[in-house]
Amino acid sequence: MKQMRIFSLFVALVLTAAGLGRGAKSAAAAGAPQAQQPQSPPTVTSVVDREIGDVEKLIVEAAEAMPEEKFNFSPEGLNISGSEYKGVRSFASEVKHVATANYFIWSPLTGDSLPEGLKDGKGPAAFQSKADILKFLKDSFALGHKAASALTAENMLQTPEHSKSTRLRLATFAVAHAYDHYGQMVEYLRMNGIVPPASRAKTDCG
Repeated sequence: MKQMRIFSLFVALVLTAAGLGRGAKSAAAAGAPQAQQPQSPPTVTSVVDREIGDVEKLIVEAAEAMPEEKFNFSPEGLNISGSEYKGVRSFASEVKHVATANYFIWSPLTGDSLPEGLKDGKGPAAFQSKADILKFLKDSFALGHKAASALTAENMLQTPEHSKSTRLRLATFAVAHAYDHYGQMVEYLRMNGIVPPASRAKTDCG
């Protein structure tokens, strides 16, 4: 009888240990973080497209921040003594110039025709309202993303038709050019008491 009780106790201990082991494995599995999906390696397209997206956000938000009634602002009208603002572009002209340059620089990469009325760096004369100019700007950056998608490791150093620069040079030069004029747009916003969106303090929403 004593041996039977010992045997029963041994069996109970074995079953308990097995159950605890399974429970521990289940708990570990439930609490284990999900394995992250491996990220795709960067490509010429993804790197250039990100650069275009970054400057696009800055330029578009700055353009949207200027009120309609001040869209044609130029510092020439401030009549600052000793200044050299005579003949400089207005804010609207800056935005149109960026969009125009985007079209001229990126269209050789995509094969798209230039928009009607695009003859020089001033942009189409028909675009006068803030809404029309903003659409022109956004459409030009859409062409930029299309240009980035056409880049490959095989063709990025090729020279497209009617150009003297490589595809990669054209794609990235438009970004550098846009940043240059973004700085000018920032100054115009500041002159009108407007803090550029990218410079505004971020609030903690958490």
